[in-house]
Formats: sequence, structure tokens, C-alpha cells
Amino acid sequence: MTTPIRVLLADDQALVRAAFALLINSAPDMEVVAEAKSGREAVEATREARADLVVMDIRMPDIDGIEATRRLAADEDLAGVKVLMLTTYDTDEHVVEALRAGASGFLVKDTRPAELLDAIRTVAAGEALLSPGPTARLIARVLRAPEIPAPDDDGCLEQLSPRERQVLTLVARGLTNTEIADTLGLSPLTAKTHVSRIMGKLGARDRAQLVILAYESGLVVPG
Repeated sequence: MTTPIRVLLADDQALVRAAFALLINSAPDMEVVAEAKSGREAVEATREARADLVVMDIRMPDIDGIEATRRLAADEDLAGVKVLMLTTYDTDEHVVEALRAGASGFLVKDTRPAELLDAIRTVAAGEALLSPGPTARLIARVLRAPEIPAPDDDGCLEQLSPRERQVLTLVARGLTNTEIADTLGLSPLTAKTHVSRIMGKLGARDRAQLVILAYESGLVVPG
């Protein structure tokens, strides 16, 4: 049997944690191994429980979920831990901050139970996941920026081949590896390999950070 995904719940509301724990523990492929009611507790509990994934609320006492995520991402011993940000407030600022801090996914709390479980599986598998609403606001934020950078303004994309730039563009548009493969006439394995190489070259933790890099470098222009 596959080892269950070890989940840590970080939320300052006990009722919310209890509801999520009941839901997650009902799934055969995941289990709640610890809970935390503040950002600081979340960081400490993740180390102690050796969680694979943290479902992290943004607004918590002590330190918020974004700062907690940043500290997890900076800890070399927790390099494999994924963070799924879950919040009531799906503003564009939170999306950008969460992804820059190291979160691999972003969902609002009114997500249906089945979608939350699917999100945990997706993020635990190393994929990025963004709610449609926040993703649209992320793009809008780039459009509202005082100055949209010129393509590859800081030269970060120079190391990518023309094919890799094509793949990165499609990743930023939200396509899966299979969809990228269909679009470019590649095999899904080749598309996945391209994405992995791009992440390695750009130093991105996952696809979520590739989206940020693609838009902020000017490679992809919203609209």
C-alpha cells in the first residue's frame, strides 16, 4: 500500500481544524498527523511531526501563514514539505505573497470537500494548484503594476532554449503536462521533463513559482 500523505492542519479556529481533520482522515490515502493554531506552532509542529504537507490558513496569531510558509521554505531539513494555502480572503496580494513565500497551492475555504482532498493530492504530488479566482486576480495584478517589465528584463530566461520558453509560456497559461504535450506535439513524459528542467534552471520550487516568473519576467503578457 502507498504510504498515506501526512498532513498538518494550521488554523486558529478549532472548529475548522476539527472539520478538516474529519474530512482528511476519511480519505484512505492521507492522515492528519498534527494540528497548530498559530503560524509559529505550525513551523514547530511540521518539524516534529515530519508532515508531508501543511494546510495553512493565512490569518493566524503570532506569525501569519505566509511568514510561516516562508520559514518552512527556508529550512533545508523541510525541503520536501508542501504548503497548501487555505483562506477566506482570496485577494491578489495574498496569492502573490503566498506563492513567493513558497506555497504550492492556494484555495479558498468555501471549496467543496472533494476538491480539498484532490488539492492535497495534487500538491503532495509536486504539482501547483491555484483557485481560478485568485489566478485571474494574479494576472490582473500584473496588469495593474505601474511598470510591466520588458521581456526577460533581468536576463533570467536567457538560459532557456526556445522550446523551454514555449513550455514555460504554456505552464503560465495554466496547462497541464498532458495539455502541453498535445499543444506542442510531444509525449507527456517529454513535456514533464521540460518542466522539470525549467524549474531546475530557474531555481523554482514548483509550477506555481514558474507562473510568477513567467509573468514578472514579461515572457507572458496577460490578455
